Amino acid sequence: MRQLFYNAVTCTECKETLVSYTVHDYKTCSCPNEAMVDGGLSYARYGAKDMDKIIVHSIYADDPFDVVRCYATRGSRGKDGKQPLTWIPLSKMDDDYLESVLGYGGAEWHLELIRKEIEYRKTLQNLPKSGKKRSDKLKGCACYGSNSMHECNCK
Repeated sequence: MRQLFYNAVTCTECKETLVSYTVHDYKTCSCPNEAMVDGGLSYARYGAKDMDKIIVHSIYADDPFDVVRCYATRGSRGKDGKQPLTWIPLSKMDDDYLESVLGYGGAEWHLELIRKEIEYRKTLQNLPKSGKKRSDKLKGCACYGSNSMHECNCK
């Protein structure tokens, strides 16, 4: 079975993007279309009154890594553990945070993803300066703090 890393829908009627982060994280939009998403990273379940008015966003482990790294997230409550829960994409985590996650532990598939991100950054550092620019722009990203889909500028 393919490992799901991002499970979301956008309602084209109200333009709201709904992201399900954990199993049974059921969310609906606020418009009459009642678009919904559920399942977190365990399963992708979505619907709406008019299915032609939703866009499904599912990102899997076997998608290109430069896409996965912008969508795969880790929940954080800040360094002191007392902050509101936020979901931070790997592409937005600093190097110290990535190393801390490896030390903390977690699901092996998630730790492997963290290791891939660390290696990805090392590879980018070793490229000539002209090789660092992105040749393709991604459509839709889970960039930290974003509540809507947009052209990705993950670095």
